[in-house]
Amino acid sequence: MSKGSRIASEMSSVDPNHVVFFDTTLRDGEQSPGCSMTTQEKLTMAHALEELGVDIIEAGFAMASEGDFAAISTITQAIRKPRIASLARAKTEDIEMAARAVQFADRSRIHVFLASSDLHLEWKLKISRSEALDRTAESVRLARSLVDDVEFSPEDATRSDRGYLVEMVRVAIEAGATTINMPDTVGYMTPEEYGQMFREVRERVPAIDAEGVVLSSHCHDDLGLAAANSLAAISAGARQVECTINGIGERAGNAALEEIAAALYVRADCYGGATCSIKLDQLYPTSQVLGQIITFKPSPNKAIVGANAFAHESGIHQHGMLANPLCYEIMTPALVGVSHTHLVLGKHSGRAALRHRLEQLGYTLSREELQQTYYRFVAMADRKKSIYDQDLIGILPDQIRERRNEPVSELD
Repeated sequence: MSKGSRIASEMSSVDPNHVVFFDTTLRDGEQSPGCSMTTQEKLTMAHALEELGVDIIEAGFAMASEGDFAAISTITQAIRKPRIASLARAKTEDIEMAARAVQFADRSRIHVFLASSDLHLEWKLKISRSEALDRTAESVRLARSLVDDVEFSPEDATRSDRGYLVEMVRVAIEAGATTINMPDTVGYMTPEEYGQMFREVRERVPAIDAEGVVLSSHCHDDLGLAAANSLAAISAGARQVECTINGIGERAGNAALEEIAAALYVRADCYGGATCSIKLDQLYPTSQVLGQIITFKPSPNKAIVGANAFAHESGIHQHGMLANPLCYEIMTPALVGVSHTHLVLGKHSGRAALRHRLEQLGYTLSREELQQTYYRFVAMADRKKSIYDQDLIGILPDQIRERRNEPVSELD
């Protein structure tokens, strides 16, 4: 078995259905405005990612700053389970700096990237296609001489000429790349297109399967399709997915790790039994760690980890939830580390939710008493956006308050 095949086999845990989670919260995620982290904060986040079960942590861009280099080096000495990677441009100084940054890691990776689209080659790099191919070969060979595991990304792959993209991928593999990442750098593609790109490149570069090269996706959310595109890539044979906690990242962000991991579990029937090492019950705790480190938490309506992800206000929904949670929840809150479902009392709530909450607070009402209290509740809810327990108790008739029972449970 070649060294590249051995590493590919290790990364897939010898299971062809295993999807490697490559977390770039500390690199691409940190590039988002308001998400800058100190070395200590990065280390705290790295420990949370290790506990979550990610396979690879892209700890930073070593050449970007002294702080990034220090953070990567610190993480390599403290984190042992995940592989630690540093990003590097296709430049000698970048690659050598990345190698020094990850030198203390038990398992290291250098992630080299170079633009492949004509738009980037002409306007950003001002080099020809042939020059880019030469740089690809030289940079990957150099990186491979310094570490066993080299990932290569043709930047802006999704807007690249397909024939040229295939050629660049072939050159990178011949030079020693063990993982090929084809990023949707600007969030341009649809799931159908992105999946087809992976199938086509795989068919046109036989070395991918022959050498056991891992194909990777890296999607941005400019059209709100990052997670969907990542899942489409997995369906098309990608066995590494690059993502961030809470979907933070450049512009509209990266594919959200929690969304992809949850989708693979809940819809395993759609992804050929794909497996991963992510501990689902650590998704919410890890999201909370990140929210405490950076300047903002996920939007309340964020899938999986948002404050409203398991909250219900509609009376119809609340009644269904009380009868059977499966009516309106496709996964349990506990699955992703959330303590409980939250039935929010507001103007859309019904009698069932009101009765349920009052019983939790220790008040059992007859049908007539509930009806009377519900009218008061609706009137109050029309005036207030937030209803608190003391508000509920305040609208109860005196005779009900006097016969309070022991609360059933305190969930809020």
